[in-house]
Amino acid sequence: MTDIEIAHSIKMVAIKNIARKYQIKSNIIESYGKYRAKIDYEKIKGSEKGKLILVSAINPTSAGEGKTTVSIGLSDALNMLGENTVLALREPSLGPVFGIKGGATGGGYSQVVPMEDINLHFNGDFHAITTANNLLCSLIDNHIFQGNALNIDENRIVFNRCLDLNDRALRSVIVSNGGSKKEVARKEKFNITAASEVMAIMCLSRDIEELKENLGDITIAYSKEGLPITARDLKANEAMAILLKEAIKPNIVQTLEKNLALIHCGPFANIAHGCNSIIATSTALKIGDYVVSEAGFGADLGAEKFLDLKCRKMKVIPSAVVLVATVRALKIHGGIDKDEIDAENVEGVLRGISNLLKHIKNIKEVYKLPLVVAINKFTSDTDEEIETIKKVVEKKGIKAVIVEVWSKGGKGAITLAEEVINLCQEKNEFSYAYELEDSIEDKIYKIATKIYGAKGVVFSNKAIEVLKEIKNRSLENLPVVIAKTQYSLSDNPKLLGAPEDFEITINDIEIRTGAKMIVALAGEMLLMPGLGKHPAAEKMHIDYQGNITGLF
Repeated sequence: MTDIEIAHSIKMVAIKNIARKYQIKSNIIESYGKYRAKIDYEKIKGSEKGKLILVSAINPTSAGEGKTTVSIGLSDALNMLGENTVLALREPSLGPVFGIKGGATGGGYSQVVPMEDINLHFNGDFHAITTANNLLCSLIDNHIFQGNALNIDENRIVFNRCLDLNDRALRSVIVSNGGSKKEVARKEKFNITAASEVMAIMCLSRDIEELKENLGDITIAYSKEGLPITARDLKANEAMAILLKEAIKPNIVQTLEKNLALIHCGPFANIAHGCNSIIATSTALKIGDYVVSEAGFGADLGAEKFLDLKCRKMKVIPSAVVLVATVRALKIHGGIDKDEIDAENVEGVLRGISNLLKHIKNIKEVYKLPLVVAINKFTSDTDEEIETIKKVVEKKGIKAVIVEVWSKGGKGAITLAEEVINLCQEKNEFSYAYELEDSIEDKIYKIATKIYGAKGVVFSNKAIEVLKEIKNRSLENLPVVIAKTQYSLSDNPKLLGAPEDFEITINDIEIRTGAKMIVALAGEMLLMPGLGKHPAAEKMHIDYQGNITGLF
């Protein structure tokens, strides 16, 4: 059966019953139909008592790694063992859903449901973020049209429109072109909603008051005198917050095994910080004794940002890390063609395992966190291939366990769950990859050399000019988010495995004073993805009863 057929084969229970199972009172949830709801996070009292478990992975390949599927299965397994466990995931973006990657609700018997609703328009969160973002853009252009009292330099507007779809045609557009004579035509670009500053602000704000403050701090442009102008100067932040008043509340759904999942904001760890909201994670830590959360793409992207940015802001440290890998993906990192990865190839696994070992080294030596490797098993995997991974990993002092959650659900992750419980008892000597006191150049250099394995960093002239602006505005204490290809530890998607002797090129830098971060764009990364030759949208169908097929 397909993922959607499996999801439909298992009867869901009312979301109010899932909430009751976790001692969540009915007056705290706001139902969006029978099977999904929002939770009033401000009414969840108590401390963040739960142990946080981070699930990350090797650099992704076209063969798939199954990080979300493993996260869901691990949460179900921990609940099977009698541990009160809550799942905290990122919301899917419509871009990948209709593009190449597909949805983000897990797979097989390890899913969150209702999967169609989660993958499509989920409770309107991304639409609210898109609208709040574009309201600010319309207020900027209207202010210029109405006389430009703030003396905005039309050539230095730095806040962009957004849309939650992959659309390369919107990477560069002209706005205010052909309208009234009073309008000034100018260049503009769209970001995908997940990579917008408003999304980051939603993810990193603890409540609506902080949300309003952070929205007001957004740098929208510079005046003709060279002074920064903010959304607060336009009196825009209150109206933006009104549009986000419901979206800021975390969503609750259920796994196929009737366990609680909070899903809220934050996909795309390649071009954004790729973590779900602080509010959702904090709420989960108050409800559960264990919280399983994931960070997007490989550990060089999602885990780095989760640890250096989100955990720093939350003042929370994971008790354990799970690194997901597959035999198939390691073969691709070892240079084996995708059409040949189902055939046994131990040598290919051995060549590709360098990618896994680099991520292990980062978690173990840079962040100093206890970890376990989860081998997400496919039917084509042979015993010798799996044993090869185990032996290599165990020489590094790390345990590797087989996970079969796609076919078995939580039962397929019992061994992993037991190891995670053991790891959570270990002493934790957590450290960051960089300190906030470091300069922006040093932060980027430390991430590039420590986490990616680069020998150095090259800054373009454009990036150097922005670095000067950061210093002039005394913003060097902000954390850094590097937008980089997910396919490689380098900024070249074709360099698989664990490349050496390469440099990271920073072509542009964006100042995000609302989100309290600096975004550095490495290599050829853009903040608006495009669609592939055969988008997933082409294979989707809906019948007269509303039944959907072709949705992953």
